[in-house]
Amino acid sequence: MTYLFIAVFAVVGAFARYGQSAAVQALFGRGFPAATLSINVFGSFLMGLLFFATVERFEISPALRTGILTGGLGAYTTFSTFSLETLNLIEAGEWGKAALYVGASVVLSIGAALLGAFVSRNLGV
Repeated sequence: MTYLFIAVFAVVGAFARYGQSAAVQALFGRGFPAATLSINVFGSFLMGLLFFATVERFEISPALRTGILTGGLGAYTTFSTFSLETLNLIEAGEWGKAALYVGASVVLSIGAALLGAFVSRNLGV
């Protein structure tokens, strides 16, 4: 059952990633990897929110939790793409953009995970 949940939620995560990428790129263009940054930050928020909500607040099966977190968020978030985009910025001589992207990704994603945990623990999610 775990593998089925992973597969189902992976499809949902991949579709969500594609949709968000298209929307953010339409708004901000492709000069800076804002789409991937927004996905990593929001995905980190969701990871903090859903992990703690499903461990501390709601009873769900381990198979379903694994499907959501590993399948859904695993397909949605994109640190492998983050690495490639950082490399592309460096190779293009955009060292400042690369440093901004790495710093913002790490700081904002950890902050989003903390916020997700806080929301889960304090606002009854």
